Amino acid sequence: MATIVTGGTGFVGSNIVRELAQHGHQVVSIDVAKPDAMALRYLEPQSSNVTWVHGDILDQNTMDRVLEDHEIDKIVHAAVYTAIREDIERSESRRIVSINVDGTANLLELARKAQVARFVYVSSGGVYEGLGSQGQTLTEDTPLHPRQLYNATKYASELITHRYGELHGFEAAAVRLGGPYGPMERATGHRVVMSTLHQWTGKAVRGETIDAETEGYWDFTYVLDIAAGIRTVLDAPSLTHEVYNLNRGVQVSAQELVSAFREASPSANINLRTGNGTDMPQSSSSGRIMDSSRIRDDLHFEARYDLVAGLEAYIQWRREFGYTT
Repeated sequence: MATIVTGGTGFVGSNIVRELAQHGHQVVSIDVAKPDAMALRYLEPQSSNVTWVHGDILDQNTMDRVLEDHEIDKIVHAAVYTAIREDIERSESRRIVSINVDGTANLLELARKAQVARFVYVSSGGVYEGLGSQGQTLTEDTPLHPRQLYNATKYASELITHRYGELHGFEAAAVRLGGPYGPMERATGHRVVMSTLHQWTGKAVRGETIDAETEGYWDFTYVLDIAAGIRTVLDAPSLTHEVYNLNRGVQVSAQELVSAFREASPSANINLRTGNGTDMPQSSSSGRIMDSSRIRDDLHFEARYDLVAGLEAYIQWRREFGYTT
């Protein structure tokens, strides 16, 4: 039996493929991009359990070919157009909606035709856009009203996924990711804005100065924990809920982030600054916290990497891979 992973050559997707293949899944990765040298190297130890399909999730011929060639048991839908800047929203509006919503519908149709056991939709903490203030906890039951196209399409796809599962008899769950960082984040055709910690670790391995904000709050989650959490949801004997937050659930201030980075990389040169021109392009969470207790209580999953351990592992991976971008 095969497990489909869409977006399998990308940042989060390649880590999902790796995690599932390590744990015995026969993974079929569908991606509009062919696996580059970095993806092939990263997944080389698991290559016998991975089949690469070069195709577009918007192309019905690709979907038909996958259905014909593989006996599909489960699907993880991670392919997405990550467009979080307004200029990209404006110039790529139709494409964002096509990939993020129409693409989801195509994968759900594949799930229906294949009569899969479970479908996991990889969503985002971005669905909580505009909600929360300092110290406020956001649960999976918090009412949502996202406005940005990326966030709105993620939430729309969650709703469509749940209803498809109800109508067509397969288990469906959405997993909302919080602040992923780590190996395999790089610029791709559908990911153009890099995370704060991608920029910081890149500068650290290049020996460049990092310009850090003095204000803000974040909740970063190491991508290996993200992948392990998704596998937990995919392989659980049963699911009590339709939505799970997947994050560390630990808020860090700008000062705490700098302190953790200095502990992980003592040689890093970090300047504290206020205002524009820093290496922290992503807006902070305004101090809000995504509650991660549901996945812990239901499925007994907890993130293994605290911030220092995650940063140490990420920097070590960059150096071993020679990835300095």
